[in-house]
Amino acid sequence: MENTITTYRQTLPAEADAEVRSLHAMCINESEIEHPWYHNLAYLAVGVLFGIVLVKAEIISWFRIQEMFRLKSFHMYGVIGTAVVVGALSVFLIKTLKARTLYGEPITFGNKTFNKGQVIGGLIFGLGWAMTGACPGPLFAQIGTGATVTVVTLASAIAGTWFYGYLRERLPH
Repeated sequence: MENTITTYRQTLPAEADAEVRSLHAMCINESEIEHPWYHNLAYLAVGVLFGIVLVKAEIISWFRIQEMFRLKSFHMYGVIGTAVVVGALSVFLIKTLKARTLYGEPITFGNKTFNKGQVIGGLIFGLGWAMTGACPGPLFAQIGTGATVTVVTLASAIAGTWFYGYLRERLPH
């Protein structure tokens, strides 16, 4: 399969290749650097640390999520609002300072167009979040705390992602 990809990439100019990939991915920043497997241990460590923060901040708490959807508490809105501000500030600084990756590769942002499928998908996501008290990131932290029933939610998220991929070409975009 690697030869097919290499052959395919050699037949298209770089701009066309990036355009084709952008249709099938959220991110078109693709590193050409290949790292040994043990470089992934750093990502594992950051993921475990992030999971601990989610647990300690009660972000994975089903009760906190239910409070948010019932408009009973500001806790989750504060966390989400802080994440939006930090994300916007980070993107602004990356663009302003023309930041690069640790390996010197440029970081680029492509324009995305709005479509009605995003609203429909957001409503489905929100409904699932309200029903299960979990969104994809914290699922693993919930399982890690011993809430093994969350494995059902994880399996459902994986099945939903597969189903979307299967129907993607026939859905409104």
